[in-house]
Amino acid sequence: MGRKILLVTTDQQRYDTLGCNGGTLARTPVVDGLAAAGIRYERAIPQSVVCMPSRSTIITGQFPTTHGVWMNGVPLPADAPSVAEVLRSAGYRTALIGKAHFEPFLDPFLRFPENAMGLSPTPAGGKHRGFEHLEFATHGAIGPLHYAQWLRQEHPEAIGGFYAVLDAALQVNADGGGDTGAPQTKANPIPREWYHTDWVADRTIAWLDSLDPDVDWFCWMSFPDPHHPWDPPQEEMRRIEWRDVPLPAGYPENAEQREAVLDDKPRHWRMWYDGELVSNYEAPARWVPATLTTDQVREVNARNAVECELIDEALGRVLACIDQRSWTATTDVIFTTDHGELQGDFGLLFKGPYHVDALMRLPLIWRPAPVAQPAPSVVTRPVGLIDLAPTFCAIADVPAPDWMQGQPLPTDDGTADARGEQRVLTEWDSELFGVDVHARTITRDGFVCTAFLEGSVHDGTEGELYNLSDDPLQQRNLWHDPERRQLRDDLLDDLWDCQPLKHEPRLLLEAPV
Repeated sequence: MGRKILLVTTDQQRYDTLGCNGGTLARTPVVDGLAAAGIRYERAIPQSVVCMPSRSTIITGQFPTTHGVWMNGVPLPADAPSVAEVLRSAGYRTALIGKAHFEPFLDPFLRFPENAMGLSPTPAGGKHRGFEHLEFATHGAIGPLHYAQWLRQEHPEAIGGFYAVLDAALQVNADGGGDTGAPQTKANPIPREWYHTDWVADRTIAWLDSLDPDVDWFCWMSFPDPHHPWDPPQEEMRRIEWRDVPLPAGYPENAEQREAVLDDKPRHWRMWYDGELVSNYEAPARWVPATLTTDQVREVNARNAVECELIDEALGRVLACIDQRSWTATTDVIFTTDHGELQGDFGLLFKGPYHVDALMRLPLIWRPAPVAQPAPSVVTRPVGLIDLAPTFCAIADVPAPDWMQGQPLPTDDGTADARGEQRVLTEWDSELFGVDVHARTITRDGFVCTAFLEGSVHDGTEGELYNLSDDPLQQRNLWHDPERRQLRDDLLDDLWDCQPLKHEPRLLLEAPV
């Protein structure tokens, strides 16, 4: 009997939402406890800051350029490589419970297999992407996925309480709600035990309880929160009084100062702020970020924090189940997310082609199985989500296939230094509403450097360069600083020299999200 693997992902969670990462708003004692006993990564970086490309990187261990999911709405091919299949072939039982999103959600005719699996947790042929058990959920109660089906059958009265993600024109809803009229917020009367966070934990526990005690297993438990819409059970909002929530450090409260920071960045930043450009479908096209108020920022952050607390408590129940099955000593637990959330930084919400810490600095905690006698540590060197798949292989003691492009996560800074590579790459490509935006980013030596390729907004000369030590909020763009020209050019040379192999042929965009 070997080591079991529990991969816990959330959706769109910032680094600073965890207490162990310095967060003060949400209480996260379960994840904090994992960090205290294991390894906490100070700079874990996604290879894309949107859902489908990033999740496809987690399962394949490849860059978006290579696995081919270059933006939301591009389905990951059914025969794409999968670390779950590697583990299943090595004798692991495998399950994915919660949000998958390897294929588009906007799918009224069920063209994509994962949207047609809602009637059974067992895929046709006994496996899908290497998983033998799948139960899917997303952010609401509408659609064909297992959680929505369960609500319709068991609690249909709760369906109308969720925020309507799409409006009548099938565009992302810009309507406000809650107490402040913040976009994508709503008071949801659903009881906590019917909400998708607890449902994902319940279904994970049920699957774990179905297993023989001596099997090895890989379970990907994927919570849809704290991604917008921010509509957690309203009864839970008493945990945090939004009026008392401090404004984020990255939110310049003075409008003149805020706009000066934006004007120092490539033009698409200010264009989105003024409502002139939308380059990500999940950001409501009818919402103008410049209208965001301080109270709305406070309420969004409060609702987000409540969702993080509910996730932490749900994870605690799953870990208690693992302990009851006498598996704790042999179970590795990895907690992370697919990308971050602006959450008021720079006067913005949601996400897009904005490669700053709000979206690129992720929570990542690895509590190795206690039988491995791990030494608690903090890794300050940059790592990527691309490193997760080879890490799972190392845990399972199976060779990482050649198609994986990452390396096993280092367990301390000394290990990171010994493996040599200190750069992490991030990509952005989007074509939306006739606008295309393309960016490539390198994080190395305490700097983040982003080049914007020629597209609808940029001419190929614009970019961003930030010193993470001197400017942790990334409010001073050094791209045109003559004293940093040599450094910038060196980073760009490294960036272009390390571009990954391209997927051929280019996969088609088949839906908005």
